[in-house]
Amino acid sequence: MEISDKLLCLFSAEVEGDDDSFTVEVPRQEIENGSVEPGATYRVALIAREEAEEAETTETTSAAPSEPQPPVEAGETRYVEIEDIGKQGDGIARVERGYVIIVPGAEVGERVKVEITEVKSNFAVGEIIEETF
Repeated sequence: MEISDKLLCLFSAEVEGDDDSFTVEVPRQEIENGSVEPGATYRVALIAREEAEEAETTETTSAAPSEPQPPVEAGETRYVEIEDIGKQGDGIARVERGYVIIVPGAEVGERVKVEITEVKSNFAVGEIIEETF
């Protein structure tokens, strides 16, 4: 499943019905973390129950994080577009929630396939494995 770079949060919830109106309750944590604001309008995507149950099982096996976790993992491959150059001359790409991936040797405007080699709470480092896609 492909996840949009515009994803603000991900959680499981029941759809509750009242006559002709239905609601999805947003967990307090999403409001407190600043991902979602009360009164704002958002586009909502629904995932099939089987996939949601698999994701929930994965989430319950690890401790609930107090802050958002990086959207990438070491060893993962990603297709990214270089948007900027950092102070040390490395390419910078942004993915979900504006999370930064530093790509040494990349130039602005390049679209590259990278392998994530290092993950920190606020950025990751990716090595180019394919120049263009």
